[in-house]
Amino acid sequence: MENRLGQGAGQVLAPLKQMLPALEALYTDVHAHPELSMQEHRTAGLAAEHLRAAGYDVTAGVGGTGVVGVLRNGPGPTVMLRADMDALPVKEMTGLPYASTLDAVDREGRTVPVMHACGHDMHVAWLAGAASLLAQGRAAWSGTLAAVFQPGEETAEGARAMLDDGLYKHFPKPDVILGQHVMVASAGEVGGRTGTITSAADSLQIRLFGRGAHGSMPQASIDPVVMAAATVMRLQTIVARELSPNEAAVVTVGSLQAGTKENVIPDEALIKLNVRSYDPKVRQRVLDAIARIANAEAAASGAPRPPEITTLDSYPMGVNDDSAGERVGNSFRDYFPAARVHRTGPTSASEDFGSFGQAWQVPAVFWFVGGTDPDTYAAASASGEINKIPSNHSPYFAPVIHPTLETGVETLVVAALAWLGKGTAAAPA
Repeated sequence: MENRLGQGAGQVLAPLKQMLPALEALYTDVHAHPELSMQEHRTAGLAAEHLRAAGYDVTAGVGGTGVVGVLRNGPGPTVMLRADMDALPVKEMTGLPYASTLDAVDREGRTVPVMHACGHDMHVAWLAGAASLLAQGRAAWSGTLAAVFQPGEETAEGARAMLDDGLYKHFPKPDVILGQHVMVASAGEVGGRTGTITSAADSLQIRLFGRGAHGSMPQASIDPVVMAAATVMRLQTIVARELSPNEAAVVTVGSLQAGTKENVIPDEALIKLNVRSYDPKVRQRVLDAIARIANAEAAASGAPRPPEITTLDSYPMGVNDDSAGERVGNSFRDYFPAARVHRTGPTSASEDFGSFGQAWQVPAVFWFVGGTDPDTYAAASASGEINKIPSNHSPYFAPVIHPTLETGVETLVVAALAWLGKGTAAAPA
């Protein structure tokens, strides 16, 4: 295909069709053998083996189970491509022939089902394919390529673990960091934007203290169930009544746990909630409001002690560099038919991808690749029922393999060549 990238993209991507059966086998293998966050030993081993076979200088065990492959190919920029590897504690319900039936022991010692319910298995196959193609097609580009397979994205600890283990000290500093995610959208289509692309996310646990009693003697208790229920209801007013309609945030209570028996008032209740935001000031106001409400409801109930509020995880807001984002977008528009490339708004999903750019203080760009059967998506869009398509983290989430697989490989290669390609490496960043 002739495009602004010249012959480079076509040259590098020419073997993709022949490579697809092997990449599909890798994808279905990883899907059938998911691993929880920071436990991705088998997946990391496959990634390292793939990179070594392609000629990369490979370092395993970075940040626990992270893998870094470096391919030096003459003078020029350094580009880092990143994929995450971890799965979720979800029981798969897709009915696919390669569905996961595995259980694993989580860090609390519980046995849980495990599923690739967010598409990180597809991400692994994408990066494996792009890394191999760029290694085979190195005559078309010049510079250094770093392929990073990251653990623990779902718990917001993998990127930080790799950085704390010296990623930014022991490996070449990239000129740009590139990443992508499979999402509910028509397979074969690509979406992105400059500026904010993913929300900040904060997960919190609120432990409320009461005084237990017999269910027939509520006067002897300080009921943490009522305290928790009042707290949950009041938390809903933060977005509804404390933020302007022009400000965006989400406050979701995903877990409320209290007691074990219907006629026993327990001593404690536990609330777990998640916050999404797009502005640092709004984020802080929401977090302050959560603490204020939890403490006020405890005081109103006469709690014997203030609640304990613990941060479970925290994701930075994802912000695409303006110049680098336009460069990636232009490379996609030059390579793909216009109907397959879209400008999107920011998503309320969150990612720790941004941690890499922040640590290195270099531009980073993140985008989305559709994974939904095009006919299914078109029908759902026409009927206004897109929300009924199983989304990321659903037990029914299952990207169609084709053209999702080849599109994600193409996007990584095309974006990398926007810096490394011999016809474009000198373009301004």
